[in-house]
Amino acid sequence: MIASLEWFRMRYCIAMTTPSLAVAAVAVLLAACGSSADAPRTVPPDQKAALPPKPPDESRYLPRTNQVATEVIADHLLGKSFMPGGTLGHYKNGSRAYEMFVRKLASPLDAAVLLPEWQKTLKDSKLVPAFGAYLGDDGGRPVFVFTKGAWIAGIAGLNEKEADLPARSLATLLN
Repeated sequence: MIASLEWFRMRYCIAMTTPSLAVAAVAVLLAACGSSADAPRTVPPDQKAALPPKPPDESRYLPRTNQVATEVIADHLLGKSFMPGGTLGHYKNGSRAYEMFVRKLASPLDAAVLLPEWQKTLKDSKLVPAFGAYLGDDGGRPVFVFTKGAWIAGIAGLNEKEADLPARSLATLLN
C-alpha cells in the first residue's frame, strides 16, 4: 500500500510540474526576445529625414504658346513654404516674361486647402469669382492662382486682364 501511495505521489508531482515548467520556459523565451536599452538602433539619430521624392514632370499640361522652357521644382513651388514641388513653365510674349505652374495633388481637397494660404500670402489679394481664383501681388509681381479638381495652378507675372486668357487655356489642359 505504501508503494502505491508513493507511485501516486510521484505521478501527481510529474503531472503538476510539467505544465508549470512549460509555462516557465515560454516566459523565459519571451523575455529573451524583448529589446533592451543597450540594443543598437537601426537608424542613426543624426541621419536627416529623407527628402520627398521629386514630383513628376507635368509639362505636358502647360500651354505651348510662348513657352520658352520648363523645369520641375522639387519643393516649395514659387518659393512658397506651403507649396509642394511642381512643374514651372517660363513664357515670353514680346518683352513680357511670365511663368505658369501646375501640380496635381492627391485630392481636390488638398488643392483647395492651398488657396487660403495663397490668399494670406498675396498682398492685396482678391477673389476672382468668375474663375474661383485669387489674384494678388507677390513681391512686386501679380500672381493669379486657381484650382481645378486635384490641380493647383497659376500664372505669375501677368495682371488680371492679361492672365485671363492664358489661365483659361491652362485650365482646359488640366484633366
